[in-house]
Amino acid sequence: MSLYLGIDSGTQSTKAIVLDLATGRIIGIGRAPHQLIAGLPAGHMEQHPQEWVSAMEQAIEQALQGVDRSAVRGIGVSGQQHGFVPLDVDGKVIRPAKLWCDTSTTEECAILTKKLGGAKAVIRQLGVSFLPGFTAPKILWLKRHEPANYRKLRHVLLPHDYLNFHLTGKYFMEHGDASGTALMDVRKRQWSAAAIKAIGPELAGYLPKLSPSSASVGTLRPEVADKLGLSHDVLVSAGGGDNMMGAIGTGNVRPGVVTASFGTSGTIYAHAKKPVVDPTGEIAAFCDSTGAWMPLLCTMNVTTVTEQVRTMFGFDHAAMDAAVASAPAGAGGLFLLPYLEGERTPSLPDASGVLFGLNSTTLNPGHLMRAAMEGVTLGLNYGLMRLKKLGVTPSEIRLTGGGAKSAAWRQIMANIFGVSVVCIAADEGAALGAALQAAWTWQNENGIRTTLASLCALSVSLDESTRCKPDRKLHARYLTLQQLHDDTARTLGENFTTHRQLRRAWAK
Repeated sequence: MSLYLGIDSGTQSTKAIVLDLATGRIIGIGRAPHQLIAGLPAGHMEQHPQEWVSAMEQAIEQALQGVDRSAVRGIGVSGQQHGFVPLDVDGKVIRPAKLWCDTSTTEECAILTKKLGGAKAVIRQLGVSFLPGFTAPKILWLKRHEPANYRKLRHVLLPHDYLNFHLTGKYFMEHGDASGTALMDVRKRQWSAAAIKAIGPELAGYLPKLSPSSASVGTLRPEVADKLGLSHDVLVSAGGGDNMMGAIGTGNVRPGVVTASFGTSGTIYAHAKKPVVDPTGEIAAFCDSTGAWMPLLCTMNVTTVTEQVRTMFGFDHAAMDAAVASAPAGAGGLFLLPYLEGERTPSLPDASGVLFGLNSTTLNPGHLMRAAMEGVTLGLNYGLMRLKKLGVTPSEIRLTGGGAKSAAWRQIMANIFGVSVVCIAADEGAALGAALQAAWTWQNENGIRTTLASLCALSVSLDESTRCKPDRKLHARYLTLQQLHDDTARTLGENFTTHRQLRRAWAK
């Protein structure tokens, strides 16, 4: 028996699964929560990395209950992208990690963009833009706002890299997650000297050497192996960002497959054999964690929005679906710009939510709930339409995340996207992808030549009972609503900044 652990460390919790590679079945699952740091200023989102470690160990222990631990061959770790974990010379955390959803770095993005010659020059040199969520502006933020902490900095890691560091004691970074730092030339898969110099030339010595995603970090530290009851020779694969691992976990390892994740944030991404660089910078030209590329769109407001509206009306999930079904497609002209936490795509970090079309007919729970669902889906469709313009055409969209569990929402997705949508049978997403990557790495390092595609074929299956096909007439109507949605966001762009300044003034 060969077993592999897959870890998915997200914003709210860490999940661990045990994959039996012989059967392709998941035979153990564990989960443990961790928290955001409360009371920070608006736009600041941070966590203590030690909480990720504690949650990971708790989740692994739960997942291994009743499992033959001696059969575990490898571990793969997925983690939330873009977070900045600053370590000192001894590998100690200097300050809490700034997360992907932290939007406090807009000034740093502007500074870095100017230093590299403007937005178009940044795309030419890096393949991606400097966005508030990315790692590079967070490092500059530390240098500008906490110079004493910056002087202590000697190692820069991403969240999943930090968990790998805890497991192995090694500083390591692979191409997939590294491509989301905005410190890397994604075309050449190497650190960008220009981006590093814009922050400070000393930074070059703080970044790990970049490694292929097929490489292993090493084996477990003896003290970690003993604590978990595992063999000292358990391999730790490169791992990757949650989206990179989610791609593997949904079988998105060949062109034509597109994955949409409806979680706290939303992502749509595809597999590409060569870089897909968007001249506008709206689609991120990431590398994936298989050796290819992964054009990706990310929005920051998905289930955070629908859950707040659902909770506001006291709906359980069945009542939420019923309320949505009670309102017509398009919610009677009511739509929501769902930017409760600012927005990454389109790049509107100062944005706030806007309800447009309220009247005596639409001011009711059903219309408001449907407008929330449609609004966040239109936000993701903005990116899907951009992907199509760049030559990425989906034959179907595979769904993951909590939002995909709603039958009413799945039909809305199909009608807005204009293609069939379907859930994965075992929706463990990134954790499954991490386990599969660990199996791929272990087998190849032990002389068993295999491909990720063959491993995915064994372990990833679709739940056909969840498939929804688009209504073509409704899709055409949604395209009109999409245009209004996008035009309204664009028109309000400068007003969002003014409004945020007013809110800050009123808060004093």
